Amino acid sequence: MENQKFIELDVREILAQKVDPFDKIMAAVKELQDGQRLVLHALFNPAPLHKVMERKGYTNTVEQIDSKHWKVTYSPKEA
Repeated sequence: MENQKFIELDVREILAQKVDPFDKIMAAVKELQDGQRLVLHALFNPAPLHKVMERKGYTNTVEQIDSKHWKVTYSPKEA
């Protein structure tokens, strides 16, 4: 069975309900295996999360898809 290169998580609906998805995001981060990326879909650019993920050893690439759809890919930093 081939290892997926990323885990994809869409928190737009959670955010629309005015619920903080931080715990759900961190649960997904814990599931990441060596070399895996997290692809996150949100209603906005989650700048505070970038700092948390940087401390955990990830870089980010941000893409605005629509006015309320941001795609952020967190990748492990190269050694």
